[in-house]
Amino acid sequence: MSSHPLDPLTAEEIARVAEIVRAHPVFTERTHFSSVALSEPGKEALRDFARTGAVPDREAQVVLYDREHRMVREALVSLTGRSVTSTADQKGRRPRVQGHDLEAVVRAVKKDPDWLAAMRRRGLTDPGLIEVHPWPPGYNDERDDHQSRRVAKALTFLRPSRDDNPFARPVEGVVVTADLDTAEVLGVEDTGCVPVGRDSGRHGPEQATRPGMRRLDITQPDGPGFTLDGHLLEWQNWSVRIGFNDREGLVLHQICYDDQGRRRSVIHRASLSEMWVPYGDPAPPHRNKAVFDEGEVGLGKLANSLVLGCDCVGEIRYLDGVCADGDGSPVTIGNAVCIHEEDTGVAWKHTAYDENFADLPSDVRRGRRLVISSFSTLANYDYGFFWYLHTDGSVEFEVKLTGIISVGGLPAGEVPTSGTVVAPGVYGPHHQHVFNVRLDMAVDGEHNSVVESDCRPDPPGPGNPIGNAWTAHTTFLEREQQAQRVADDTVARRWTILNERVHNAHGGPVGYQLVPRSGVLPLLHPESPALARALFATRHLWVTPYREGELYAAGDYPFQSGPGEGLPRYTAGDENVRDTDIVVWHTFVAHHVVRPEDWPVMPVTTASMHLRPVGFFDRNPALDLPLSAETTSTCHRGPAAVGGDDTGRPA
Repeated sequence: MSSHPLDPLTAEEIARVAEIVRAHPVFTERTHFSSVALSEPGKEALRDFARTGAVPDREAQVVLYDREHRMVREALVSLTGRSVTSTADQKGRRPRVQGHDLEAVVRAVKKDPDWLAAMRRRGLTDPGLIEVHPWPPGYNDERDDHQSRRVAKALTFLRPSRDDNPFARPVEGVVVTADLDTAEVLGVEDTGCVPVGRDSGRHGPEQATRPGMRRLDITQPDGPGFTLDGHLLEWQNWSVRIGFNDREGLVLHQICYDDQGRRRSVIHRASLSEMWVPYGDPAPPHRNKAVFDEGEVGLGKLANSLVLGCDCVGEIRYLDGVCADGDGSPVTIGNAVCIHEEDTGVAWKHTAYDENFADLPSDVRRGRRLVISSFSTLANYDYGFFWYLHTDGSVEFEVKLTGIISVGGLPAGEVPTSGTVVAPGVYGPHHQHVFNVRLDMAVDGEHNSVVESDCRPDPPGPGNPIGNAWTAHTTFLEREQQAQRVADDTVARRWTILNERVHNAHGGPVGYQLVPRSGVLPLLHPESPALARALFATRHLWVTPYREGELYAAGDYPFQSGPGEGLPRYTAGDENVRDTDIVVWHTFVAHHVVRPEDWPVMPVTTASMHLRPVGFFDRNPALDLPLSAETTSTCHRGPAAVGGDDTGRPA
């Protein structure tokens, strides 16, 4: 197995990092580990490694939290030198929430007299049948700073049986504010009693009663078509290094394509930089629901251990994910990343015919894609994160959303204005899931530019006598402020990342095109304080010059953050983004008007982005795909052979 400077930290390395940090004065008795992850080498160091084999220092970026002084402290740790090389206090910042924070808050709430009184007013007297679920609190104004405290807002649910859905019986109207550092209840808001619903919301094996589902096997008798050497994955001309950390989860590095023996770079680093889920219900228990699931909680540390035949089907290879717990001890998530191939149907096809509709060959090839995936469960919702590399040279990122909708309670017969009734006394508030993907582009090298293309009808005139002409109008995005764009399907808007210094056989610059698949934007009022914390979501495209350390669309520390962090701050200098090393940030939205069919567990829905080559190749790169082993003679005969009249026309 090979090793590489971009490989994620191992369990042994995380344990060594924790040992080094604990021996340093930055660590105290009231300090816990918020995050331990690889400090990725810079691009110049990676180039030196590729050219000469010079191995850069192996370093870890550590985020610590000192509860006594309510201080976030960052430490850079050299594994090579076995030392802490730098530390920095991050005043006014708050770290991501940890499991032990929430456990302490739950215990405190269940002993709080005001909360117990609110439960008694609803006839709920057994705390053992009641669950408390703390949420990140959001930030609306300076009152939400809570005198620099780090707090959570906790909701309450009734769960009479362990077989019941824990989210099915919301105790509406009760919101608890608690200090995450001291496990102190700061206040209990009770806006009035609403009857608790009676639907169990069960979705377990006892519901699996549908008949007639025949066995369907996905097999590759010759084994998988990819190779995995450590974290280096190679398949069908593609090569990519797989990374993993506790915040972003799955990360792809150095995505390259072997074009007839020439290794060509496409993307240096690809990751989900943030996901934000604002709810559209103004009721007190729901108005603060606007969680940055990555930056306030963490996707990697909540990754699932994937199961063959359930999460992944076929000839599978897995990679583990390793994170650190609050004590700095390594936690291994077995099978956190799944790798396999999928048939994608017809890749290209043409049925030939001549003017006499003679029986001429049909030429068909089937496509495949390499799937690199993980799943994370964030309380009620489950998210699958899927990267696809295709045989036609395209790259996709897809999020699969499932799990259980966040719900509220309402009196019988009432119709909610900001949600949908899904069970008696239970409704699902409408909401949106906003994703931002960070693409550190490297299309045939680091000097890239972005061109926006809009298609518009040409004016009538001598050159357009019948008004059928239209033209793709292109505009270079020159600076950061100009490069904040919104999708527009009415003009088929596309954004192409070009290398103006490299040309294809036809004389044009090589490129990859970002095709937006959703024109939806957040529906919060423009002056909403929740939106002010997530301004990255107001644009589908941002382009920045590469700057080390700018990784997250909502900033490094969004927990209880104020407005304007992340991309608005990154782009304030309005720097040049043409013919330079650039990062493309793409926002896309899953818009969720809740349906009864989303209950009690939601069928998968998807949101995605698509990158396709535009001039990167001189012709169809999938032209050389082999014939399918299952090819029959019918695939190579004219239309008459598969149904039609004697002219070959469809019957």
